This record gives sequence, C-alpha cells and structure tokens, in this order.
Amino acid sequence: ELESMMGSYSDARHTSRLPTMSLIVGDDFQHILRVLNTNVDGRQKVMYALTQIRGIGRRFANLVCKGAEIDLGKRAGELSAAELESMMVILAKPEDYKIPVWFLNRQKDFKDGKYSQLSSNALDTKLRDDLERLKKIRNHRGLRHYWGIRVRGQHTKTTGRRK
Repeated sequence: ELESMMGSYSDARHTSRLPTMSLIVGDDFQHILRVLNTNVDGRQKVMYALTQIRGIGRRFANLVCKGAEIDLGKRAGELSAAELESMMVILAKPEDYKIPVWFLNRQKDFKDGKYSQLSSNALDTKLRDDLERLKKIRNHRGLRHYWGIRVRGQHTKTTGRRK
C-alpha cells in the first residue's frame, strides 16, 4: 500500500505537464484583429492586446478600456464592433474622456503646442520629423543622431564601438 502511494507520487513529480486553461471560442471570436494598422492577438485579454499597438502601454490601455466600459476579463477576440469603435474614439481624442494631459505621450508639440496621444504610424512620423528638425538646425542632439553615436550623455570612449 505504501509502495503504491510512493509510486503514484513519483510519477506525478516527474511529469512536467501543467494544467492548461482552454479558451472557449464562440462563433463571433476573432483570432486576429486589425486595429490602427496593427495585427492584434485576439486570444489575449483586451488590455494586454492593446499594448501590441506602438505608442500604447499597459496603463494607457487600462484607461481606454475603463473609459469604453469594457470588461477587463474579456479577450480581445470577443469584442463587438461597437466596443471596438468606442475604444477607437477614445484613442483618437483621449482628452475628451478625462484622460489627463500628463498621461499622453506627445506633450506640448513643437509646432502647434497641443497635447496628444500618438500611436503606430503617426508616432513614427513625428519622431522622424523631430529628428529631421534637430539635424536641420544643427542641434547637438541632431548631429549626434546623424553621426550614429550615443545621444544622451553616455560614455563612448570604450563602449558602443560596433556599428
């Protein structure tokens, strides 16, 4: 009797199988969503799925989901078209939904002085424009970007020699 218990114990200890949770897929489940020119995994929870979009982090995604009144336990593939649309509206104009300006990723834009939340292609475009402006006015940061060396005051005597 003791040997049979030990045998089952040793078998259970050596198996590396962990219980996995199954995802119940309904008829309207989307495995891949296209949001802001980005493919988003529908199997992830909504908040974490939004973080796959460039320019949207976990905290901002959390605020967007709460603003759109979406259950945080839901998977991204389970979202209805209306819920997706409400999220897109909040992402487009976050300041209209009481998201504070200090939370946004583009604060006091150089050209127009506005606060905004940039994502995907718009973020890349603004970053490129900023670097081009710095290079054009021969700013120290712009020159270092142009030369391809460290920009933020790091030591360069012995590190960063690879191109």
